[in-house]
Amino acid sequence: MKEYFENIPVIKYEGSKSKNPFAFKFYDKNRVILGKTMEEHLPFAMAWWHNLCAQGTDMFGRDTANKSFGETVGTMAHAKAKVDAGFEFMKKLGIKYFCFHDVDIVPEAEDIKETNKRLDEITDYILEKMQGTDIKCLWGTANMFSNPRYMNGAGSTNSAEVYCFAAAQVKKALELTVKLGGKGYVFWGGREGYETLLNTDVKFEEENIARLMKMAVDYGRSIGFTGDFYIEPKPKEPMKHQYDFDAATAIGFLRKYGLDKDFKMNIEANHATLAGHTFQHELRVSAINGMLGSIDANQGDYLLGWDTDEFPFNVYESTLCMYEVLKAGGLTGGFNFDAKNRRPSNTLEDMVHAYILGMDTFALGLIKAAEIIEDGTIDEFIKEKYSSFSNTDIGKKILSGNATLAELAAYAENMGVKNSTDSGRAEYLEAVVNNILFG
Repeated sequence: MKEYFENIPVIKYEGSKSKNPFAFKFYDKNRVILGKTMEEHLPFAMAWWHNLCAQGTDMFGRDTANKSFGETVGTMAHAKAKVDAGFEFMKKLGIKYFCFHDVDIVPEAEDIKETNKRLDEITDYILEKMQGTDIKCLWGTANMFSNPRYMNGAGSTNSAEVYCFAAAQVKKALELTVKLGGKGYVFWGGREGYETLLNTDVKFEEENIARLMKMAVDYGRSIGFTGDFYIEPKPKEPMKHQYDFDAATAIGFLRKYGLDKDFKMNIEANHATLAGHTFQHELRVSAINGMLGSIDANQGDYLLGWDTDEFPFNVYESTLCMYEVLKAGGLTGGFNFDAKNRRPSNTLEDMVHAYILGMDTFALGLIKAAEIIEDGTIDEFIKEKYSSFSNTDIGKKILSGNATLAELAAYAENMGVKNSTDSGRAEYLEAVVNNILFG
């Protein structure tokens, strides 16, 4: 069997003092934190599309990286070479999961029947590679945004024929996800939106998206898919107005159409940035609604207005992410590195360095988030901040739902003049976090 990463050793934990560029500094898979190992807290996944397919192309330039793996790109021989390279990569980094779109794993044919034949062939090969390993599929999805047929959306298309083609892709991608033992199935609405209301019936398009998702749930359950369906909120790009703009919008959509029992959120850090939110905000909104499912682990650039999909290196952000995950009791999914090397980082070694960076960043975030929880200062402050509702008779009555508006108005009149003097102490709490991170 050909070795693709022949100069790369198996990546091991060596500690923060190590100068070895091919070693983990913080990700110690066996280290126990809050009763679970790092590996249990952090089920990392390789994104097939970025890691094995993306070659450094952007809107201004051609490929800079060679991902042919010794075969002609666009052939089934190349598809199988990507499988071989991907499994070697995951084994060397100790990554236990992968995620895929249908057209990541095979070249799309003109005839969907031929594409499906290719998908059957390659997933048979992937299953062979999975045997004897502990590598699993985290989630699958269908690419319903790249092909020109989806220029007006997939579920939101104006064409019944395109809608049927989207349904066919979803059906096959679900079958493949079940075949590979996937824990989840993602709807990434990359074209589910509109440019102008002058040519758009929003109500019609939203209802059609919901119909497609409902059909997917019904079919998935009928073939034995027991995992979660996910919506991955994404604002602005590529459509000006996306129907899945952020977590709150997506959750409202799911509840409106009765899909909330089967769906959770797959939250991406970079998409939170584009929506004008913090990563922590999107995670919290999902968690308090019982819909925090999985995470696309990357980061965006606050100076750029598009989806840069950078490998995460911001430890402050990863700490606040892991704080939310720990407080929510963990994920039903995992941490998929929906991230790509920077365009000039174009070697196979750069691919490995990027994953070491991302895995170490989240490991350090986990360590520090656990320290914040164990310190208890923030939890205690928040508990005290709202204590007037739990420690007073009128507060308890409000929380019980038994208070009336007239009763509260009368209570206010009897209080006399009273201005709140409680301090939010934001700067103090930020200093607490800084001291845990850097003290």
